[in-house]
Amino acid sequence: MAHAIRFYQTGGPEVMRWEKVGTGDTPPSGQVRVRHHAIGVNFIDTYYRSGLYPVELPAGVGEEAAGVIEAVGDNIAEFKAGDRVAYVNGPLHPVGAYSEVRDISVDRLIKLPDAIDFQTAAAMMLRGLTAQYLLRRIHRVLPGETILFHAAAGGVGLIACQWAKALGATVIGTVSTAEKAAIAHAHGCDHVIVTSQENLVARVKEITGGEGVPVVYDSVGKSTFMDSLDCLRPMGLMVSFGNASGPPPALELRELARRGSLFVTRPTLYTYTAKRSDLLAMADELFAAVMSGQVRIKINQTYALKDAALAHTDLTARKTTGSTILLP
Repeated sequence: MAHAIRFYQTGGPEVMRWEKVGTGDTPPSGQVRVRHHAIGVNFIDTYYRSGLYPVELPAGVGEEAAGVIEAVGDNIAEFKAGDRVAYVNGPLHPVGAYSEVRDISVDRLIKLPDAIDFQTAAAMMLRGLTAQYLLRRIHRVLPGETILFHAAAGGVGLIACQWAKALGATVIGTVSTAEKAAIAHAHGCDHVIVTSQENLVARVKEITGGEGVPVVYDSVGKSTFMDSLDCLRPMGLMVSFGNASGPPPALELRELARRGSLFVTRPTLYTYTAKRSDLLAMADELFAAVMSGQVRIKINQTYALKDAALAHTDLTARKTTGSTILLP
């Protein structure tokens, strides 16, 4: 009998339960059984748990993990028992990575290169693939560009800022504390703005000679959204991809015109990885960036799987930096 984290009502970290879960003798057709070696913790996990993102109850938690295939269902040719794999959920797949063992559809599985260990894989699938579509597909960052990336010391931020720097961009990152500023500087940021101490818009305009930036990547949401718009140059792009401080405020379209014919997008990783060919191509580019040393995956917090509630408490209190993982 395996164990997993589940919740029966939405709320704070305390609603999560560590309980026994059953598995069938063999995985269903089209699925494999994965024994998890490491599991990623992401802010989106708290959205499901809190009820911000609806989910049918009772529910599991977790979007990404890495491990070894223990058993294979019918009609599967691409994978076999013993394969080292990682995954990030898709829109048609239930959350549930916070588990020791899990049956999962093979359309989300990615074989791991030998050079990437389980903990690194679990720490980077959702964050790294997010960084890939932000920098390489939504706005293809070019050498010489200056970009603004919020939460630069967070899990996505540390990956994206290193990657953007390797692509030749000048990177402005924001953080909430001086301690996090040092981390951001060490991971690709040319300029770091401590938002609790400095005026964001004024500093960005100072750094860019009054021009503003062509793109802002904002996962913070409510507390930074409007200022982010004011950091853009005319015809700039606002990429709102998270709600760490709460959902962004309602926006009248005429505000985009008034600020210089701006563009706004609210992307999801699910859309950009809906096609398996896209998922595999994105993963290949991510793996190459990590194996080349252009991107270093920083795992700064590790918790036992049964202590997932503590991980959520620390994450929402902004006590974490880089990536956080759970170990079964």
